[in-house]
Amino acid sequence: MDSDALVSAVPKRGRRSGGRAGNTRGKGPAITQQPWSLPVNTDKPTEPLNEDGVQAIHNGAMRVLEEIGIEFLNPEAVEILRKADCIVEGENIRMGRDMVMEQLKTVPSSFTLTPRNPERRIEIGGKGMTFGNVSSPPNCSDLDRGRRTGTRESYRDLIKLTQYFNCIHFAGGYPVEPIDIHASVRHLDCLYDKLIMTDKVVHAYSLGKERVEDVMEMVRIAGGLTHEEFDATPRLYTNINSTSPLKHDYPMIDGAMRMTRRGQPTVVTPFTLAGAMAPVTMAGAVAQSMAEGLAAIVLMQLINPGCPTAIGTFTSNVDMKTGAPAFGTPDYMRATQMSGQMARFYGLPLRASNACAANCPDSQSAWESAFSLWAAVSSRVNMVYHAAGWLEGGLCASYEKFVMDCETLQQMIAYMQPVGTTEEDIAFDAIKEVGPGGHFFGCEHTQARYETAFYQPFLSDWSNFENWSESGAVRTPERANKIWKKILAEFEAPPIDPAIDEELQAFVAKRKEEGGAPTDY
Repeated sequence: MDSDALVSAVPKRGRRSGGRAGNTRGKGPAITQQPWSLPVNTDKPTEPLNEDGVQAIHNGAMRVLEEIGIEFLNPEAVEILRKADCIVEGENIRMGRDMVMEQLKTVPSSFTLTPRNPERRIEIGGKGMTFGNVSSPPNCSDLDRGRRTGTRESYRDLIKLTQYFNCIHFAGGYPVEPIDIHASVRHLDCLYDKLIMTDKVVHAYSLGKERVEDVMEMVRIAGGLTHEEFDATPRLYTNINSTSPLKHDYPMIDGAMRMTRRGQPTVVTPFTLAGAMAPVTMAGAVAQSMAEGLAAIVLMQLINPGCPTAIGTFTSNVDMKTGAPAFGTPDYMRATQMSGQMARFYGLPLRASNACAANCPDSQSAWESAFSLWAAVSSRVNMVYHAAGWLEGGLCASYEKFVMDCETLQQMIAYMQPVGTTEEDIAFDAIKEVGPGGHFFGCEHTQARYETAFYQPFLSDWSNFENWSESGAVRTPERANKIWKKILAEFEAPPIDPAIDEELQAFVAKRKEEGGAPTDY
C-alpha cells in the first residue's frame, strides 16, 4: 500500500497538509533514502510449532487463566471482571477459556492509526509491518560525547531522526528520557516537542491518569479535531507491560482503560524473561506470556467491545550466570516466531522489538539486531518497537546505532518488495542477446534498469580495501556519526498551523500551572 492510498481529508480546523520525511535545506539531502512506504510482508511465516504444539501452548495459557489466575492491582478493573463472572479472590482473577475466546472474537484483526498528517496514517495487522524508534532508555550516547543521561536536547535530536527517516513509521515513547525536565511536567514538554517536530503516529505512556488524559488532549488539538472526531478513529496508542509473573499493575491498567473508553488502541506486552520472570523453557515462557496478555485484552473488550488491541511479545532468555537479559539469541528468535503463531491463532495483531544486549554500536549490536529483526520478519510481526537506536538491553539510545539500524530497516523493507515474474522480468530476450560466455553490463535490458535494479545503501561502504584505506579506513560507526550530524544540521520540522501550535502551547502552560501529573506513585 503506497502513501497515495492513505491520504484522507484534512481535519476541519485548517492546517497545511503533511510534513516531509527527510526535510532538509541547503545543497541537498543528508542521504538518499527510500521513499515513505508501508511494507507488506507476503512471505509465509516461520512456524516452529505444529498444530499440536499450538494447542499445547494455548491449553497451557488457558490453564494459567483458569487455575492460577492473574492479579490485577486495579480495583476498577477487578470490579469489571467480577461483573463478567470471573472468579475473584482479592486481586486474583481467574477466567474461563470459553469467556476468553468469546471476548477475543470482538478484537479487530487490523486497525489504522491516523496522526495529524493523514499521509502518515499506518495500518496495524494482517501482513503489514511498521517500525518505531527506540523508546524509554534513561541514557544516550554518541561517539563525540560518550554515554550520558538523557536531556531535552538529546530527546529532540532523536525525535528529529525519528521524523527524518522514512523507514520509521511511528514515534514511540521517548527515545531517551529527558531527565532535566521534572517528571510532573515531562510528558507535556515531550509531547509538545514530538507533535511539533514529527507528523507521525505518537504514543502515550500509561503512567497515571493525568499523563494519559493530557496526551490524548494534545493529540486531539494537534490534529485539529473535535472530541467526537478524536473518539471516532484511532489517533495514538499506548503500550502496557504486565509485571511478570502474573500481575498487571495499577497505573498501566488505568491508562489502558482510559484509552479504551475513547477507542484508542492498547498494545499489551508481557515482559517474560525465561529463567527469571517466566519458566526456563520457551514453551512455558510463551504460554505464560499469552495468559498475561490475553487477560488484559479481555478486560479491554469488556469495556469497549471492538476497540483495537494488539498483543506484544517480549519473551527472551537471561544469562543464567549473571541474570542479565539477552536479546537477539536463538531462543529470542524462536520465542518471537512461536508468539507469532499464537497471535495468528487468536486473531490478534502482534508487536515485537529490535533488541540487543550490546554496550556500543559494534558487531555484536549489529548481529543481535539483525537476528531480532529477522525474527520479526519471519514471525509476521506488525509493529516493531525500538527498531532504531537501542543499546544495552534498552538502557541507552545511541545516535550511531539509530542510523545503523535504519540502514538495516531499509534493507528489510527492500527485501519485502514483491518479486516480479513478467516476461520483462524473466528477461529471455536479454539472455538470448548475450548468449553463452557474454556479459549483461551493456545489454539494453540492463541499461534500462541498472539505476534502480538493486538496493543502494546509504551507510554501507562497498569500495574495495585499497580505496577504503586511502579514504581514511572509516568504519561503520564513524560513517553513521557523520550522517546523523548532517541530518540534524539540515533538519526542518514538518509544517503545522500556527493557530494549532498556539493552542498546544496554551494547553501546556495551563497544565503546568495546575501542577502537571503527581509523582508520588
